[in-house]
Amino acid sequence: MSVFIIAEAGVNHNGSIDQAYQLIDVAVASGADAVKFQTFTAKNLVAKNIEKAEYQKKTTNPQESQFDMIKKLELDSNMHKNLILYCNKKNIMFLSSPFDLESIELLNELNLQIFKIPSGEITNLPYLRSIGLLKKKVILSTGMSKMSEIKDAIEVLIEKGTSKNNITVLHANTMYPTPMKDVNLRAMITIQKELDIAVGYSDHTLGIEVDIAAVAMGASVIEKHFTLDRNIAGPDHQASLEPLELKSMVSAIRNIEKALGSGEKIPSLGEMENIGLARKSILAGKYIEKGEKFSETNLVVKRSGLGISPMRWDMVIGKVAQKDYIIDEMISI
Repeated sequence: MSVFIIAEAGVNHNGSIDQAYQLIDVAVASGADAVKFQTFTAKNLVAKNIEKAEYQKKTTNPQESQFDMIKKLELDSNMHKNLILYCNKKNIMFLSSPFDLESIELLNELNLQIFKIPSGEITNLPYLRSIGLLKKKVILSTGMSKMSEIKDAIEVLIEKGTSKNNITVLHANTMYPTPMKDVNLRAMITIQKELDIAVGYSDHTLGIEVDIAAVAMGASVIEKHFTLDRNIAGPDHQASLEPLELKSMVSAIRNIEKALGSGEKIPSLGEMENIGLARKSILAGKYIEKGEKFSETNLVVKRSGLGISPMRWDMVIGKVAQKDYIIDEMISI
């Protein structure tokens, strides 16, 4: 099954519907399967006196509160509807992560079939119950999480009616950007084995190599932030891919999918043509008369590989030649 690639626009629209449309166009051009935004209202998401994260202070006005920053990044109901219509027109799936109960309700009313749970909500019991009751497909990010917290969240979703088969768990690290030493990509495999569940990777590193590695390791979903330009002011732009980088990532993932193959070890069709050229056969090493026995002194192993395989060497030794052979002629028995 093809890897589901989510181009994470997030809040990189900076509150502008026109910029959001441009982000959708970039996601479409990249070949991603879905473009994802974030659905929230500042009043339901953050208390007014909460500071920004350190990376947010570096990329936005450090004197501004987290509430004021987030308030400017809200997408209202009409904007959601317009973005969904535009995605439908462009033939790409619209996704959005809800960050509060009202946002879950809004996205359900808009008929979203996949609900992406962001890392920060994995310990939000009322939120998880609300998602679970929808019985939709769920993609669960696990940044900042211990295995026990992931298990608890999945149990809540299943208890409320979501099928385990409809849950994909994304390994993630919520540092923007994530240092390579903190990626811990093998944790994705640990999640898969311990929970017997589909896994993927939500990436916040700079570059695309970790995403490609995750696909090679078995990720079924990849999520990656992107922007129109890393120099735009805003909390997530600097840790996002630019348009050509996003396109390169999608292309690389699709190539890796092809390269992974079926897992069955057999010659490819292209290789079948090379067998006769690259392998060897048993040939006459000197002139051999009819009635003479084949021996280690009159036989050699050389290309091409269209004759008797050298793996049958012991079977051939001692057999009687049924005809005369010239040097380098393929023998037969």
